[in-house]
Amino acid sequence: MNSLNPLIYLAIFIIAALAAGKIVKALKLPNVTGYLVIGILIGPHCLNLLGDSVVKDYNALISDMALGLIAFSIGAEFSFSYLRKVGKSPVIIALFEGLTATAVVDLILLALGYNYELALSLGAIASATAAASTLMITKQYKSRGPVTNTLLPVVAMDDAVALVAFGLSMALIKVLGSGSISFLAVMQPLFEILAALFFGAVLGLLLTQLVKFYTGRGNRLALTLAFVFGCCGICELLGWSSLLACMMMSCVFTNTSRFTDKIFEPLDRMTPPIYMMFFVLAGASLDITIIPKIGLIGVCYVVFRVVGKFCGAYIGASLSHAPAVVKKYLGLTLVPQEGVAIGLVTAAKASYPKYGATLQTVVLCGIVIYELVGPLITKLALKSAGEIKS
Repeated sequence: MNSLNPLIYLAIFIIAALAAGKIVKALKLPNVTGYLVIGILIGPHCLNLLGDSVVKDYNALISDMALGLIAFSIGAEFSFSYLRKVGKSPVIIALFEGLTATAVVDLILLALGYNYELALSLGAIASATAAASTLMITKQYKSRGPVTNTLLPVVAMDDAVALVAFGLSMALIKVLGSGSISFLAVMQPLFEILAALFFGAVLGLLLTQLVKFYTGRGNRLALTLAFVFGCCGICELLGWSSLLACMMMSCVFTNTSRFTDKIFEPLDRMTPPIYMMFFVLAGASLDITIIPKIGLIGVCYVVFRVVGKFCGAYIGASLSHAPAVVKKYLGLTLVPQEGVAIGLVTAAKASYPKYGATLQTVVLCGIVIYELVGPLITKLALKSAGEIKS
């Protein structure tokens, strides 16, 4: 099938997602689960209806587009009026759930005798959560309530927490290996985060001005897409986080423009096909045959990351005096893991090639498991919290 016209592949991705959506709806499962499963089935590691080269070629472009749009959508949750309403709780919870997951995985693996380079690398990656799956679940079921209201900003901040945790962990590994601390190694991840946030803020202010000049609905939609895609491309060239930059761009735009509804309403209508293709390709790229190779270290990573997320969210919610329903259920909605974790394991492999195969196997196995069961757990948690009515 590798010789088919590129447009045929796009049609295959969307049709497969539509068919899977109907099936999982009848089974009362989240659409995301269906998209991932159908992707696995038609991908190179199962029925091989889509070759490995096809998946890699299309995944590179579509994942960047989808993650940029997802980050832009999540950034809209950070309006000043909304933040004043929810208060400091999401910030505290995001810090605790991310860093506690890192600490728990670190301590368990070190206690079991694993090398500190391997343990600290996996611990850092454990802090990352999947913004895409979470947003899709809340949109599909139109969930409303304190858990959802806290979840979206927590997931939005999670990328920053994961990047900081990873940067600090890499710096600590270098310190333990050399016996001396490098100021540059510690400051580099902080600089990259601040640079991405500043760049996104500048783009947000520029977008605010340009939407006054382009008044047509179609022009405004085209302008928004150009900014999101351009932001992602430039950040990738410079080595900055495109997710943070797109979230900050949206955040600044939301707080400085009177035309937010004119932007986000048409954007929400045109993004579903891109999200469908993204999750189908994400499923197709997952090799479920590696799950038996996960071993003890993989089991510990998969289990104790969830333990850390749940305990960290509970502690953060308690310290910030969040509602009881948030303390009880929020941690269960943080199971999914994808995009950022893949980027972090790639960076870790480059830094420590000796453990590259183990890192990749453990993290990818975890992602397969988390992405298959995580959306369902998120749905059940939101439903138990009374925020999904159907």
